[in-house]
Amino acid sequence: MGHDRRVDLAVDLSQRTGRTDAIYRALHTALTSGRVRAGEQLPSTRVLADDLGVSRASVATAYERLVAEGFLEARTGSGTFATAAASDTPPAPRRGPSALRPRAGWRWTARPTSGDVPVPTYDFRVGIPDASLFPFDTWRRLLAAESRSGGPAAGAYGGPAGLPRFRAAVARYVAGSRGVHAGPDDVIATTGAQQALDLVARVLLEPGDVVAMEDPGYPDARELFALHGARVVPVPVDAEGIVVDRIPTQARLVYTTPSHQFPLGMPLSLARRRALLAHAARHGAAVVEDDYDSEFRRARRPLESLQALDREGHVVYVGTFSKSLLPGLRVGYLVAPASLRDALLAARQLTDGHGAVHVQGALARFIDDGLLARHVRKASAHYAERHDILLDALGGLPVEPVPTAAGLHVAAHLPDDAPVGARTLANRARRRSVAVEPLAAFAVGAHRDGVVLGIGGAVTSSIRPGIQALGRLLAP
Repeated sequence: MGHDRRVDLAVDLSQRTGRTDAIYRALHTALTSGRVRAGEQLPSTRVLADDLGVSRASVATAYERLVAEGFLEARTGSGTFATAAASDTPPAPRRGPSALRPRAGWRWTARPTSGDVPVPTYDFRVGIPDASLFPFDTWRRLLAAESRSGGPAAGAYGGPAGLPRFRAAVARYVAGSRGVHAGPDDVIATTGAQQALDLVARVLLEPGDVVAMEDPGYPDARELFALHGARVVPVPVDAEGIVVDRIPTQARLVYTTPSHQFPLGMPLSLARRRALLAHAARHGAAVVEDDYDSEFRRARRPLESLQALDREGHVVYVGTFSKSLLPGLRVGYLVAPASLRDALLAARQLTDGHGAVHVQGALARFIDDGLLARHVRKASAHYAERHDILLDALGGLPVEPVPTAAGLHVAAHLPDDAPVGARTLANRARRRSVAVEPLAAFAVGAHRDGVVLGIGGAVTSSIRPGIQALGRLLAP
């Protein structure tokens, strides 16, 4: 360190004891509390005097006292350093009781994420894409190009809707891959799908409003709507998807995953799609279509999106690049009716302003250069192989897989006479480094017992031995 090193000191120069004493006490506290640690160099007496607006003699005298007490050491030609008498422990955060508490009724706690826990040997966790398939070298090149290009927006805050060429690229992409009817102005960039849901909730929901959700369904969406004060009503699903006749007539919003029901996997049938849109039109409800991973489909032609079938502007379409690319990118989007656009943009601007413009720019190039489509084709082939291996391996277990034509996970029901329930099975499997998730983790009401197995994080060669290890836990 050089002699211009700064130490931020809170020095009360108003006390009668004098400036030298005040500087001495501030330095003594810094040395004994760990703010200045053993071996660190202090600023020169001139620099510290200039910083504090005092005479150099006052600082020099304080230094001399600390040298005499053994806290500082003056090295000729080098400067003044903290000795071993200084604390090596940084100051601990303040402990003790606090009057501050979350608002009444708060019931949420943060839970560990996939990055917080060790990767299991047999990884069937849900919602994790295979990072090894991602073209990191290409992505770094695109990010570097965006950073170098600068441009008029580089030194300014971005707009809440997102970078215009990113929105244009997304509009073209969802039109070609999902059949969504959208122009650039219909697209709003978000920090992942979860922020898209949050914006919709902020704009549409009043405390006490009813939100209808598939059950089993996506827990983070359910908890988010409840966080906004909504009364979330579970609606059962069957082989055709959400049972529209069971949706409450007073529901202000219906949340659904029609392309690949989460977590069971079946698509919403065409008849049910039309019935859901008719229900929304009849009762003035909004429909949130969460299309989280349907690009990894194994059927040749997907059913039309709800957004494409919608003729009256009831559907908000939500998408994300967390599954197709990487969760760490935190880039999603929503396609909203024009009647909601201004309110959604205001909500975005008031909550976090805008997203990372250079990431949006790099992703726009990634899409327009055909690199996203190429990556999806490559990843789809890998996931299809894993899906087939998983189903073949499950054929030797007493379980009933739920048919699915897309996505990165498979649900499997346990028989009524299974020796253990799914929660117990998942807990025992975890102790053997096999990660699976029970269906109960996604459900509120009555449901068939079973497990959900992801294929995104599973190494292909580990699938069969992982399922065999699971099967031994199911043996009578």
